[in-house]
Amino acid sequence: MSGGAFRVIEGGRSDEPTPGLLIVGAAEVVTMEGGIRAGERQGEVARYTAADVGGPTAADAPVVACWEGRVAAVGPRSAVERTLEGEGYPLGRFARLDAAGGTVTPGLIDPHTHLLFAGSREGELLLRQRGAGYLEILAAGGGILSTVAATRAATTEELLAHGRRWLDEMLGHGVTTVEAKSGYGLDLETEIRLVEVAHRLGVEGPVDIVPTYLGAHAVPPEFRARPDGSEAYVRSIVEEQLPGIAAHGRARFCDVFCEEGVFSADQSRRILKAAASFGLASRLHADELAPSGGAELAAELGAASADHLAAPSATGIDALAQAAADGRPVVATVLPATTWFLMKDQGAPARSFIERGIPVAIGTDFNPGTSPTASLPLAMTVACVELRMTPDEALCAVTINAARAVGLEDEIGSLEPGKAADLVIWRVPTSTQIPYWPAANLARIVIKRGRVVLDQG
Repeated sequence: MSGGAFRVIEGGRSDEPTPGLLIVGAAEVVTMEGGIRAGERQGEVARYTAADVGGPTAADAPVVACWEGRVAAVGPRSAVERTLEGEGYPLGRFARLDAAGGTVTPGLIDPHTHLLFAGSREGELLLRQRGAGYLEILAAGGGILSTVAATRAATTEELLAHGRRWLDEMLGHGVTTVEAKSGYGLDLETEIRLVEVAHRLGVEGPVDIVPTYLGAHAVPPEFRARPDGSEAYVRSIVEEQLPGIAAHGRARFCDVFCEEGVFSADQSRRILKAAASFGLASRLHADELAPSGGAELAAELGAASADHLAAPSATGIDALAQAAADGRPVVATVLPATTWFLMKDQGAPARSFIERGIPVAIGTDFNPGTSPTASLPLAMTVACVELRMTPDEALCAVTINAARAVGLEDEIGSLEPGKAADLVIWRVPTSTQIPYWPAANLARIVIKRGRVVLDQG
C-alpha cells in the first residue's frame, strides 16, 4: 500500500472519514462500462491493461477514483487526475491504495441464492450417488421439505447468525451484492420472517441484499395430503401470502419454481400476475429438470430473470431470443454449480443463449441441498469448464448482467462515474485468472461504497 493516509476501515467506516480513494498500481482494471452484455458483446469486459503503457507504476497506468462512495473516474492515471482537478475534486483528500499488481473489477453480484435456511442435507449426496432423483427425494419428504421443517423451527437470531456466517464467506470471494430468496417457510409467518431477516442483514452490511419472496418453492406438507393440495396451496399464496408479503414491504421480487412435479406454467403465471398487482417484479426457476414452459413464461411476462434453464425447450429458447431482439431481454441466469453438484450430464445451454443474443448471468444457487457453495468464483469456473463460457463472458455474467438480473444495473455492476464504488482487488494480474484457479481465495481487498470492508492481505 502507498500513501500515509490509507488504513483499513472496518465495517466500511472510519473515525476520520476520507471522502476520496484512489486505487493505483493495478496490472489491470476491468470496468464493464456500457450496459448489459449479450451475443457477441457477452465477453466484452472493457479492460485497461497496465502492460500496454509501461506497467502498473507508469504515468498512464489505469486507476480508479472513488469519492463519497461513488466512482468518480476510471482510466489512465494522468488523465484521471486531470479530470478530478478539472471537476473540482481536491486530490489531497484521496487516500491512495496500492493494488500491488493485481486486478481491479466491479464487486461481484450473486443473482440467485437461497441464503437463509436451517439444517443441512449432506445425506442426499449418498442418495443421489445411489440413483435417487431430485423429485424422488422431494416426494419422500426430503429435499426442500426437510429444510422447511428445520427452518420453521429456527429462531430469528439463529437465522441472522447463519446469514452473517455465509455472507462473510461470500464477501471473502469478492461478492458485494446478493439476491436472497425466502422459500423455506411455505407459510406466511415464516416467509415474512425470512424476508425480514434478509432485509436486516442487508441493512447491517456490508453486503447488500435484494430480498425475493419464493413462497411457491414447493407444496408444503400440510397441503400435500389433500387431493387438491397443489391448487389449494396456489390459492393460499395468492389470497393470503402475497397480500401479507406486500404489506410487509421488504420483498422486491416474487419467484416461482416452475417445474414438472412442482408448479405448472399456468399456476406460475397466476402467482406472478397476482404478485405484479402488488408491485413485485417477476423471477422464475425455469426448466431446471425438464422443459416446463418456464422460459416461455418468463418471456411472456417480461421477467427480470429466468434461472436454472438446464433443460429449456427449443420454443423456450426462441421466446427468450425474441424478447431480447425486441429490446425487452430476460436475463438467463445459469447455475452451473447446481448441475455439477447434482452430477448431471448436461448443464444449461449457455453457448446457445449467447449465440441467440440472450444475456447470461451466473449465480451460485447457494442452498443446503443441491448447491452448497457460497463461492461465485467457483461457479464461474464450472461455467467455463462445463458450459464452455469464456472467462470474460463469465465475468460479465457476475457483474453487469447479474446487476440487470436483480434490477440494479443503474447502480452497480460496472465501474462508471456516478455508480456505487463497489469493487474488488484480486491477487492475480488479469481477470481471466479468477475462474482459472478453482476454489482459490483470490479476493485480496473488497471495497463497498468506497470503503475497504475486507482486507485479506
